[in-house]
Amino acid sequence: MKKIFVAATVTALAVIGSVAFTALASAQAPQDAGTNVAGAKAITIWRDPGCGCCDTYADYLETNGFSVTRVGDREFDKRSVEMGVPERGIGCHLAEIDGYIVSGLVPVEIIERLISERPDVTGITLPGMPGNAPGMAPAKTGTLKTYAFGKDGVAVYSDE
Repeated sequence: MKKIFVAATVTALAVIGSVAFTALASAQAPQDAGTNVAGAKAITIWRDPGCGCCDTYADYLETNGFSVTRVGDREFDKRSVEMGVPERGIGCHLAEIDGYIVSGLVPVEIIERLISERPDVTGITLPGMPGNAPGMAPAKTGTLKTYAFGKDGVAVYSDE
């Protein structure tokens, strides 16, 4: 009987040690950049607090798997220039995702391409407030020209 008790105790301690090690290892494992615990892509948006299209755009991002942090900033345009957006390229709001700057109502598929391809740019912008862009229209219609900007200047990133 004593041998069974000892064997059961040793087995229980081994299981507890294994569980504790696994919990500690997973707690210390780094998360993927730009992804929160639930697996959504984390994005922060600075926008004018009264801008309805920016909130509609943030809702659009959330519907498409992004975790959006909204920051009210009446001077997001100044912040945009400080973060590298060309002054003539400022969009409706400013965003940051996975080390990139995204200015304006850029469609999800273009943001996803940016973070998967990882080009050597500071970010992308869809200048102004195009009426056919997400946030302004229920769905993107027609083509939208998105520009990349960075140390090499400005170039068309997407025209779709």
